[in-house]
Amino acid sequence: MSLLVIIIGLALMFDLINGFHDAANSIATVVSTKVLSPFTAVIWAAAFNFIAFWVFELKVADTVAKTVKPEHITLVVVLSGLIAATIWNLLTWWWGIPSSSSHALIGGFAGAGIANGGWHAVGWYKAGDGTHSWYNGGLPSGVVVTISFIVIAPMLGMIFSYIISLITLHIVKGSNPSRVDKVFRRLQLVSSAAYSLGHGGNDAQKVMGIIAAAMISQKLIPDVASLPTWVPIACYTCIAMGTMMGGWRIVKTMGQKVTKLTPFEGFSAETAGAITLFGAQNMKIPVSTTHTITGSIIGVGLTKRISAVRWGVTLELIWAWVLTIPVTAGLAALMFTILSKFIQ
Repeated sequence: MSLLVIIIGLALMFDLINGFHDAANSIATVVSTKVLSPFTAVIWAAAFNFIAFWVFELKVADTVAKTVKPEHITLVVVLSGLIAATIWNLLTWWWGIPSSSSHALIGGFAGAGIANGGWHAVGWYKAGDGTHSWYNGGLPSGVVVTISFIVIAPMLGMIFSYIISLITLHIVKGSNPSRVDKVFRRLQLVSSAAYSLGHGGNDAQKVMGIIAAAMISQKLIPDVASLPTWVPIACYTCIAMGTMMGGWRIVKTMGQKVTKLTPFEGFSAETAGAITLFGAQNMKIPVSTTHTITGSIIGVGLTKRISAVRWGVTLELIWAWVLTIPVTAGLAALMFTILSKFIQ
């Protein structure tokens, strides 16, 4: 039981780190367009991170909890995955690289599961409980689907933001530029709130899934739906507090280095990101908020010209995305090998 308490504490700490690591996702656009000051922006984003508690069902949490099949989940597996994901998150934050906390957590959990039970320990093409096939009640499931959204999520964000930008440009064509700017500064408050809501609803639930997996392994609860209420409240609180702590290194990369943004463009990027996150949440797919908003920002940049996007910076980000799952999986497998010698 004491190990379970340690795991829950570490999971909540990861959630806190996730908050300040991914704060850039929620506030980079609204800060870079100077619609809100950095301090006001983090308060705004944190508030909507927490409000997600009353908005979303625990669909993503259920998917994450089933990453590893129940018979191969132990407290050491969960602990190893959490440690690996936390280390990767801290390293990428220090380097100013907006990598995915989501994929770090899933990669770590899967890597530790593989170290414990082999490749078959992971639900690659179906939910980890083995009761669902590739489609979970008509919706995609399995780790392969999650991995595929490393590409799909930013592509969707890019396509949506490009379309929204073109439609909006057509609507405001011929309007007074200063008036348009004023209107979109107000609209960006709405779009950033929606994005922060999606951020909280998707990312906080990943930690809930990890805690649920640990509690299920100890037969304290039968499934994710039976999580005690304090777990979601604690997770949403931690991610909101983490967001309030900032993450300024990554804000600079996201808000300034990918492409230069105006309030109109910030609105388009945030709206596209929110649509993608809400859709993924409904489909029970854990996606990266980092990947999603990056793709959305690129889509906005493409409406101006291809050269408006700084592709060198973008390629560096893509490398971090590709490496996250294998690196955290390998690190978690190493941690499991070491910890299992001391913890039974």
